[in-house]
Amino acid sequence: MSNPEKVLKLGLPKGSLQEATLDLFRKAGIRISSSDRSYFPYCDDEEIEIMFIRSQEMGKYVEAGLFDAGITGQDWILETGARVKEICELVYGKSGFKPVRWVLAVPEASKINSVKYLEGKTVATELVSFVKRHLAKNKVKARVEYSWGATEAKAGILVDAIVELTETGRSLRANRLRIVEDLLASTTRFIANKKAWSDPWKREKMENIAILLKGALAAEGMVGLKMNLQEKDLSKIMEILPSLKRPTVSPLTLTGWMALEVVVEEKIVKRIIPELKRAGAEGIIEYTLNKLIA
Repeated sequence: MSNPEKVLKLGLPKGSLQEATLDLFRKAGIRISSSDRSYFPYCDDEEIEIMFIRSQEMGKYVEAGLFDAGITGQDWILETGARVKEICELVYGKSGFKPVRWVLAVPEASKINSVKYLEGKTVATELVSFVKRHLAKNKVKARVEYSWGATEAKAGILVDAIVELTETGRSLRANRLRIVEDLLASTTRFIANKKAWSDPWKREKMENIAILLKGALAAEGMVGLKMNLQEKDLSKIMEILPSLKRPTVSPLTLTGWMALEVVVEEKIVKRIIPELKRAGAEGIIEYTLNKLIA
């Protein structure tokens, strides 16, 4: 049985980020399983107690101490003004490994070409507080209303413009909307309650999780290569491998032979393996990586 005083209450995002988050934790070595309707998943680490909650609400619950730590977007931290400790940045999303964007968008035929053109206009968004601050910063007076959904459909019909979240921009283009400008680039953050962060055990636990999560992200798109080669071929092999990579080289029991191991980007492997083979490499093995700890 685990010590009830040594349990980290962790909030994970429910919704669009959920599957990507669970996959990241799996690669980090923390397995979480849940049915679609459950908000309280099982975790194979008995020192972690998890609840799913919407990203939009995560910051305020972590600030209040209902969670010791949580994962949410920087956008929602800024929107709610949550006073939390940011442990680390985790660049991943539902569609890939890059920041998401909050953009000002209008119908293609709209005459709005910058935020300055919003004077006296109406804007729909989920990011109400942030947009109001952005308008105030630009000395623009406009009506900002909360959008409960179908935001893209409202532009040009119910409102003059929208501020919407996008990763690729495809959905906006499909709805004949034009991006006027980017307001915010947001990445996922691992955050902590400030009181929990001051607790030595909880802080170490959170730091350990952060190391594993960042290691899992660092390994994304990378693979390991192992091969045997003769010493005389080493210089040719090194010319093929990416210049920034420093392979591990060790002698084999067979005189004049050595083993080489290196981590490279997966996208270049299909090109360099035939080159390595022609340069004298033998017994080439490619393997996947779950974590890459710098």
